[in-house]
Amino acid sequence: MNALIQFIVGAALVFVGMWFVVPIGMFFLRLAGFYTIVEEATCQVFILFGRVIGILREPGLHLLPLQLGPSAFLVNWLGSRRVLDMRLDQQYLRSNPVNSEEGAPMGVGIWYEMYISEPVSYLFKNADPRGSLAANVSNAVVRSLSNMPLDQMLIDRHFMSRTVREEVSPRSHEWGYKLGSVYIRKVHFRDQGMIEQIEAKVVNRLRQVTSAIKQAGANQVSIITSTAERQAAVEFARAAAIRPRIVGEALKTITTNPEVAAAVFEILETQKILENKGELTLLPPRSELLSQLVTARDGA
Repeated sequence: MNALIQFIVGAALVFVGMWFVVPIGMFFLRLAGFYTIVEEATCQVFILFGRVIGILREPGLHLLPLQLGPSAFLVNWLGSRRVLDMRLDQQYLRSNPVNSEEGAPMGVGIWYEMYISEPVSYLFKNADPRGSLAANVSNAVVRSLSNMPLDQMLIDRHFMSRTVREEVSPRSHEWGYKLGSVYIRKVHFRDQGMIEQIEAKVVNRLRQVTSAIKQAGANQVSIITSTAERQAAVEFARAAAIRPRIVGEALKTITTNPEVAAAVFEILETQKILENKGELTLLPPRSELLSQLVTARDGA
């Protein structure tokens, strides 16, 4: 029973020590400047009495007395510690006003990447390096892309992106901000009246092309139809011309045999009678009175 109580008390002490005593002790050690933890993709700049006394770039646990010396115990009380995000960042500037060589008011949307290259310059050489970089990129777009031919501005975006990047990179590096990839994503017209005129011209052109296609199709159909009708008429005329000769040759062959000829003509005559829609009345032989009565009835 005593062993069980000792085990429970020991477990409780370990639990309290791990979850309360150790974190509180580490907090006071960190507050006193004994150590610091640099997270991944971050940088810590230590400033004391207006002077940078240390920069930590490598992620992990750092013992400040070994890195900064005795000043480590004063920096949290009399100085400051600045944590900078060193990750790659992105920004998109919409519709920067640019005029083409023909005088058309255009808007250029540009996407670019940037990251902190020099922490000290980023902190002290410019109060707003991100805003300054955006303004620098916008000005570079206006300076380098103005008075370009309209067709080149609408097609050759790779050349425009490279031109803007070469214009911005040296200046941005002075502020501790380095420019990465630059890409012209959108080039559009800014004048609404010009957009409506272009849309009207495109619609009219589409209507003209559609009408031309329909007319060409109708003409082609007419040509095919007339050609087919002409060929059919020629073939029918040829068949009509050949038919009497074929029928005459067949009758000539049939008449060589009188019995066959008589049978054929009798069949033809019977067929004509059957095809006729008149009524046929059959009377027995030697029935003169009956024939007279039928004739009188039909006449009445």
